[in-house]
Amino acid sequence: MSRIGKRTLTIPENVNVELNNNVVTVKGPLGELSLNLVKNIEVIIEDKTIMVKTLAEDKFTHAMHGTTNANIRNMLIGVSEGYKKALEIVGVGYKFNPQGEKLTITAGYSHPVVMEIPKGITVKAISNTEIELSGIDKELIGEFAANIRKVRKPEPYKGKGIKYKGEQIRRKEGKKASK
Repeated sequence: MSRIGKRTLTIPENVNVELNNNVVTVKGPLGELSLNLVKNIEVIIEDKTIMVKTLAEDKFTHAMHGTTNANIRNMLIGVSEGYKKALEIVGVGYKFNPQGEKLTITAGYSHPVVMEIPKGITVKAISNTEIELSGIDKELIGEFAANIRKVRKPEPYKGKGIKYKGEQIRRKEGKKASK
């Protein structure tokens, strides 16, 4: 059985959790999130705690036990505190330019890459080369940050590209000059 699935979650102050028709809804000061439960997973809400239980002994249910617990925990943190992820771009002439609902990335291609910012995410430009994504849905922020990083992954020789703030890029030496 999953250790993460057995974990008891405590509901923070000013956060409401409701269970209706196998849908867990979490409401907090920053917004509202919901999660559809898979079959054979039961969520028990008592006082200020949440427990996730399995109703069957098959492989899929065991896999979803810990996942469901982790998703509910991410929802609780998201609606009470929110999530942030910072990205930086390294390279001559490389820059980010958020404008309304679009993010324009200049990353050494012959054209700028324009990406649509999903609803629920705010993009804040710290400088031309740094942006910060924030919102209440951890999965949505992580996916959008990964898609931004995919535009120009950091390369190991010069370190140019888009990387997460604080990410360490393993550098390679490159070719040696022959004697």
